[in-house]
Amino acid sequence: MSKLINGYNLKSLTEIKDISLGKREVAMYLSKFDVLDSDKDIIKKGAFARSLKDRGVDSPSNRKIAFLRHHDWQQQIGKWLKLEENDLGLFAVGKLGTSTMGEDALRDYEEGIIKEHSIGFQYMTDNVRKVDNTDGSFHYEIFEVKLYEGSAVTFGANEFTEVLAIGKSENKVQLVEKLSKEIDIITKALINGRGTDERLYNLEMKLKYLNSRLIDLAMMQSAISSKAQAEQIDNKPNFDWNKLNNLL
Repeated sequence: MSKLINGYNLKSLTEIKDISLGKREVAMYLSKFDVLDSDKDIIKKGAFARSLKDRGVDSPSNRKIAFLRHHDWQQQIGKWLKLEENDLGLFAVGKLGTSTMGEDALRDYEEGIIKEHSIGFQYMTDNVRKVDNTDGSFHYEIFEVKLYEGSAVTFGANEFTEVLAIGKSENKVQLVEKLSKEIDIITKALINGRGTDERLYNLEMKLKYLNSRLIDLAMMQSAISSKAQAEQIDNKPNFDWNKLNNLL
């Protein structure tokens, strides 16, 4: 089960379906059903039904499920036009506001910087079932959660925190490609120079972070290569001087 952050649990999903810049609308899946995630959770269809009824788009509630940025309640970037369960998962259509935060988010969608969304929710413990698997592992089936908000998430630092661990694996080539692609996206956004000063500052900080992760990976690869060379030298057989003296 996911860890607690800001008073509730978070789960992320990269699933943007469509963007209409003219209408300022974006469609996405906020959650998928019947998929085992990294928290060992499988969310079942119907898990959001009560939340959608109580605080969904068509509910009479004045505390509707919010459309935020980075799970920050001070950054409400728009509102949900549609929140509904279908056979695949929780489908959502959000409309971005015309505030500076909404405008910055629109630019980030347009330039490919926002490509992930995350939900903030609370487990309903009476509707969670632990399932033991035949291989000795286990997972949880989630039949109901209390949904508070869905957030647009700029690719996060947590995406690259395990650079050193990944650098030792066979996935280092893919990681270099991913980092390079993200650096290219941020660089182009900075060149375009659109949005508020705060947006451009955040982009600059993200670019510095990504560059540092790329340098970390390069240094790790260099250290691995140097270690391998040293091991090769250590494993070479010692020269037999006695054999040489006998020949002479």
